[in-house]
Amino acid sequence: MSGSCAEIGKLRAELVELGVTDVYEVGDDGVLSVWIGLVVRFRDGFYRWQEGQVKRRHLGTDPGGCAIRVARRYAELHTHVPPWWEDLAEILRGDAAEDRP
Repeated sequence: MSGSCAEIGKLRAELVELGVTDVYEVGDDGVLSVWIGLVVRFRDGFYRWQEGQVKRRHLGTDPGGCAIRVARRYAELHTHVPPWWEDLAEILRGDAAEDRP
């Protein structure tokens, strides 16, 4: 397991502990999909996540703190689904996505 995959594994465990249970790893490159359009990577000692055009980062030695920030944004997205979600969901998942990100 590469270093970035190990760090993503730590973040995933922290997110699950916070109740974000539908996260999954994408490929073998240490990429974690938290919500459609919200993806986290570990690179150069930082957790880096992107949501559309917005990019954020958090120090890699603090997976718990990063998980809190990502979980907070995850909850905000579920509460107030962004207007771009429907178009993106249709493109990425097709009609099967229905109302669920």
